[in-house]
Amino acid sequence: MNEQIIITPAGERLVIIPEAEYRALIEAIDDRDDIKAIDEFHRRLAGGEEELVPAEVAKRLFEGENPIRVWREFRGLSARELAAKSGVSAPYLSELETGKKKGGIGRLGAIARTLRVDIDDLV
Repeated sequence: MNEQIIITPAGERLVIIPEAEYRALIEAIDDRDDIKAIDEFHRRLAGGEEELVPAEVAKRLFEGENPIRVWREFRGLSARELAAKSGVSAPYLSELETGKKKGGIGRLGAIARTLRVDIDDLV
């Protein structure tokens, strides 16, 4: 490393290094942070706090399909099963899935908990 040390009038030591070396250090720090984030994701995945979602599910959501229906089908539930487990009526769930109703926060919260998603994933 080709550095130069400067001491300020206050006694603070400053190191001057070539820009290429500075950029290499910054990149190494970024890489380390990326590795930490990946490790944290794997820890959360192993602990069941995160999950991998198949590309087909993401595609359906991105294309604007009803998220309740997409998540319900991904979880392998029939509409009747989801309604019963969420404490809503099957006709009400059908209206949510077809877009005839928006749904209240309480009912959407119950559906989200049953589907193991955040409520934001359903609206």
